[in-house]
Amino acid sequence: MTERISEAEHAVMEVLWDEAPLTAQEVAERVPETRGWSANTVKTLLGRLLAKSIIAHEEDGRRYRYRPLVARGDYVAGESRRLMDRLFGGRLTPLVAHLAERDQITDEDIAEIEALLKELKS
Repeated sequence: MTERISEAEHAVMEVLWDEAPLTAQEVAERVPETRGWSANTVKTLLGRLLAKSIIAHEEDGRRYRYRPLVARGDYVAGESRRLMDRLFGGRLTPLVAHLAERDQITDEDIAEIEALLKELKS
C-alpha cells in the first residue's frame, strides 16, 4: 500500500501525473498560481515525495527530472479504500447512502451510477 500524501504533496503529484518527467522549476511553473508557492516550496514537497518513494528522479545535467512511481489510478484506489474502510466499515452502500441523505448526489450522478450498475450486471 502506498504511503499517504498530504494535500500539498497531492497538488505536486497532479502536475507529475499530467506530465513527467519534469524539473522542479517546471513543476513549480505548472502548480496552480492560486497556491502562491515558490520554487523552494515545490522543492521541499518533491523531497518529501522522494522520501516516501512516491516519485523518483534522474540526473539531467545539473538538475533533476522527477517522475511518479505510483499511478494516479492506483493512488486513488488506495485512498478510496481507506476512506470506505475507516468511515463505512469497508462498504460502498453506506457511503452512497450518506451522500444521498445529504443531497450531495445529483440526478446526473444517479443516472451514471445506474448505467454503471447495469453494465456491471451484464
